[in-house]
Amino acid sequence: MSDEASEQSASDADEEAASGIQEGDFVRLAYTARSVENDQLVDTTDEEVAEEEGVDDQQQSFEPRVIAVGAGHLFDTVEEDFTGGEAGDSGTVTVPADEAFGEYDEDEVRTVSADRIPEDDRYPGGHVDIDGEHGHVETIIGGRARVDFNHPLAGQDVEYDYEVLDTVDDRLEQADGMLGMYFDADFDMRIETDEVEEEQMVEPDEDEDDEESEPEFETEIVEKETLYIEQSPQLQFDQQWMMGKQQILGDLIDRLDLDRVVVEEVIDGTGGMMGGMGGMMGGMGGGGGEADLDAIEEELEDADVDVDDITDELDEE
Repeated sequence: MSDEASEQSASDADEEAASGIQEGDFVRLAYTARSVENDQLVDTTDEEVAEEEGVDDQQQSFEPRVIAVGAGHLFDTVEEDFTGGEAGDSGTVTVPADEAFGEYDEDEVRTVSADRIPEDDRYPGGHVDIDGEHGHVETIIGGRARVDFNHPLAGQDVEYDYEVLDTVDDRLEQADGMLGMYFDADFDMRIETDEVEEEQMVEPDEDEDDEESEPEFETEIVEKETLYIEQSPQLQFDQQWMMGKQQILGDLIDRLDLDRVVVEEVIDGTGGMMGGMGGMMGGMGGGGGEADLDAIEEELEDADVDVDDITDELDEE
């Protein structure tokens, strides 16, 4: 076989090997995961399974999830099983304990003073947080407690039953899927192409001495593809959102091939007392006329505020 034919054959083989679902693709996946040892439910996207297991009252949604292959949203063993496949594929794969939730470590079972455990949690099986570590109480004898800081599923293999429902090309769906892996919240999003002013450095003339000349800049209008995210109220005080959004949104920019993300914080007007008072105070200021205190008192009484305090302040003015 000639060198040219060999190169073509290798190229065809590489193309065939890279067909199907690959890292960087987005897929919609349905799955249920259970521990192999005792058939304990670990995770599911199936609402019926959640109802059967009695976990459907938890504050989370049970529906197929959009994941980015290779983003660490699933265990590698599961992704490797459907990589190269296509929509409609299904399978069952076992994730070994060391990849799932780690091997069981006897050193993570430690004795602590019972006083360090809140009284309401001071019983066998109680869940506690001590020095930033989460664990559960095994025994309490006298003033000492035995606490296991291993993950509850440490040392157990996990079996995944999955089905790849389809591939996802819509970037808003992709963004929603990525954010949904971290936050159980609704996101209002849109993608727009904006014209943005940017300072660009001007290349110096070839005959100029680069060491002596100061760099020059000029303003240019450039187009930036922007994902706008309206920050929902429940995210404003979410610790993971506040601490991790920079990294999460950076990953989202890379995987969706965006130029930037703009997070919009929406503050709704109260529409009640404060809105009414703002209008009244606005009418009183700067006009030079005297305020109609009787009318103001009636409005404040309807708004259920202390009329006497407000009137005293107006009299002082």
